[in-house]
Amino acid sequence: MKITRNKRDWIQAPARTIGTTRRSVSGYFMWNGSSIPYESSLERDFLIRTTFSSSVLDVISQPVQLKYTADSGREYPYTPDYLVYYRTDKDAEWGTGRPPMLVEVKPREEIRAKWPSMKPKFKEARRFAREQGYVFAIFDESRIRDQKLTNISFLQRYKRMAFPEEQTNWILENLRNMGQAPFDHLLARHFFGKADKAIGVSHLWHMLATGLIECDMMQPLSNQTILWVPSNE
Repeated sequence: MKITRNKRDWIQAPARTIGTTRRSVSGYFMWNGSSIPYESSLERDFLIRTTFSSSVLDVISQPVQLKYTADSGREYPYTPDYLVYYRTDKDAEWGTGRPPMLVEVKPREEIRAKWPSMKPKFKEARRFAREQGYVFAIFDESRIRDQKLTNISFLQRYKRMAFPEEQTNWILENLRNMGQAPFDHLLARHFFGKADKAIGVSHLWHMLATGLIECDMMQPLSNQTILWVPSNE
């Protein structure tokens, strides 16, 4: 079965219903106006990371139920955690050309402890993904809880703030003309006085949080962070 991307109702219901669990944190994460379930804090952090990527078009939870044969010869069901769709040139100017990604989110410790029993189902997931034109990837803490997630968590507090549009456009115009500039340089150029600079700090972080400007998110944020306007802005 090939999953066809069109709208959020691509899949009418998850292949597996997520219920409450005693061993981990579970809940729903708001993603682009829709609620996406998660079964652990690691899955929640994975979803947080996807919201900051302008190339991600949509995330589908529990997208398909597969069947695999264990070493014992018995057949079992397996449902990958997420299917991530990326923007293409047809979707918007943010297109990447990346194929959809079928994702399993698991703690590294659990993968190491249960790898022999997990290997057959991951092999089936790779086979299915290859047939669909997808890629299959396993995400553990090392691929989720990194510097980028730390930066995203810091920027969340600034995302819903509001600032004068004319000042935002002025900053964008100057930064576009410069090509790139350190955070403290933009702050000094556009905001004056102690009170104004305090507002300016929030304004610049807000612009970064909402994707109006960009930086290397794999580096710690600071006054020396180099900022630029996205080329597809």
